[in-house]
Amino acid sequence: MKRKGTLFVVCGPSGVGKGTVCKELLKVKPEIGLSISATTRERRKGETEGVSYYFIDRNEFEDMIESDELLEYAEVYGNLYGTPKKYVLEQLNKGYDIILEIDTQGAMQIKEKYPKGVFVFLLPPSMEELRNRIVTRGRDSKDNIEKRLKCANEEIDFISEYDYYIINDDLTGAVNSLVSIIEAERCKVKNDICKLIKMYKEEI
Repeated sequence: MKRKGTLFVVCGPSGVGKGTVCKELLKVKPEIGLSISATTRERRKGETEGVSYYFIDRNEFEDMIESDELLEYAEVYGNLYGTPKKYVLEQLNKGYDIILEIDTQGAMQIKEKYPKGVFVFLLPPSMEELRNRIVTRGRDSKDNIEKRLKCANEEIDFISEYDYYIINDDLTGAVNSLVSIIEAERCKVKNDICKLIKMYKEEI
């Protein structure tokens, strides 16, 4: 029996470094597929269509909601974000692992719809460091920075809903921790119990 792929959901506050950690992970684990989200927000400098996000307008996004084409979706800071369902489910059914980097709202929706996923929460070393990272990237007004920090405090209240946490105080360390989580999940007996029994019974 072919092993079904595992969905790894990486979540955490805005500015914690989710995207950077996932990008570095794919350099050491290129066999893992990255789910690309759709969004209604404007494309930022350096972002690429179909690589960073699928950039669509609000009407198209709402059509995807109506057609049940999204695994999850949420409105964050006035923009819609969502995970196209087709690619993720097809890859999992083929036995490929998928990593998904999303916000807390989306993660909780996926936990409801796909509880077999593995949920990882990325934490900053401190709230002060999170503030520094948001300020340093230079994309947000003072009001937006305060909103993001307030949301971060609220998101951390949901940490008990996750399977693992990683403190992102060092990029290499955070990536190595995520690799360890992936390897541990791949070695769980419950994932391969039928295959293991069949393989070893045949040798007797």
